[in-house]
Amino acid sequence: MSLRIDEEITFRKLEILLAFMEAGSLGRTAEKLGLSAVSVHRALHSLEAGVRCTLFRLEGRNLLPTDAALALADVATEVLRTMGEGIRSTREIAGYAADRIRIGSLYSLTSRTVPALIRGLKLRKPDIQTELVLASNAELLVKLRDGAIDAALLGQPEEGATDLESQLLFEDDLFFAAPAGSRFAGLSGVDLRDCRDDRFVSLSEGFVTRTRFDEGFTAAGFRPNVTITTGDIFSLMNLVSGGIGCTLLPGRVRDVLPPGVLMLEMQPRYHALQRISVSFLRARERDPNLLSLLAASRTYAAELAAGT
Repeated sequence: MSLRIDEEITFRKLEILLAFMEAGSLGRTAEKLGLSAVSVHRALHSLEAGVRCTLFRLEGRNLLPTDAALALADVATEVLRTMGEGIRSTREIAGYAADRIRIGSLYSLTSRTVPALIRGLKLRKPDIQTELVLASNAELLVKLRDGAIDAALLGQPEEGATDLESQLLFEDDLFFAAPAGSRFAGLSGVDLRDCRDDRFVSLSEGFVTRTRFDEGFTAAGFRPNVTITTGDIFSLMNLVSGGIGCTLLPGRVRDVLPPGVLMLEMQPRYHALQRISVSFLRARERDPNLLSLLAASRTYAAELAAGT
C-alpha cells in the first residue's frame, strides 16, 4: 500500500525548501521569492509537520538543515522537475502553448492564404514550428474535433457548430471551368441547364467546392455526367486542362490555373459563395498559439478587405 502524502506537503512549499537550501537564510530566501521571512519560516515548519520529522535545527539565530532536509531536497528537485516535464508534455499533446501548431487546410488555400497566415504567425511567434495537414472540409472538421489538428482553414462551419470559434477570412464565388478549346470559350454567363450533354470532373464528397458543385446542378435540375472524381483541386484543374471534362472552381485558384483552363462567370442563379474561415475549438480560445493565429487571421482579412 502506498504512503499517503500529508496535505501539508505542496509543490510550493518544496520550491521554498529548495530556495532556502540555496540561499542559506530565511532573509535571503524571502527576498528571492518576494515573501516575508515569517512566511518562509511557516512554510518550512509546515513541511516538518507534513513529513513528521525534524528537518531543521537552530544554532543561535540560524536555521540549519538536517540530513533529513538534504534528503527531502534531493527528492523535491526530482519531483518538481518531473512534474514540470509532465505538465509541459501534457500541454503539448493537447496543443496548448506548445512550440508547434498543427494547421489543417483545404488544398485550394495553399497558394496564397496559408503562406500569408504562416508569415503573420511567425511575426508574432518567431520560434513556433508549423505542421500543415491537407484534407477535405469534412475531414478537417473531424480532425479538429478529435484534436488531431489545432486549427483549420476551411469553409466556415454551419451556425449550429457551437463548439467552434471561427474568424471569417474572405468570401469566394464559384466559376465555370472549361478546357480552352471547348464550346464554352468566349461565353459569358454560363447556364448550367445547357450542359446536360457535357462531361464533368469534380472533387470527392466532403469538399466545400464539391458541395457547391452539387447544389449548382440541383438548381439546374439534373445530375451531371461526372467521369472522374479526385481529392486534390490541383489534379482537378489538370483534368480540365487535359480536356477530360468541365467543372466548377472557386475564384481563389485563378492565379494558379494550369494553361488551357478557362474560368467563366455563371448566371446569377448559380452563384454560390464560399465563406472561408479559420476555425478552432471554443474550449481552446485562450491558447496563446491560437490567439496569435487569430490575430494573424484578422490582419489578413482586413488586408483583403482593403484590397492590399
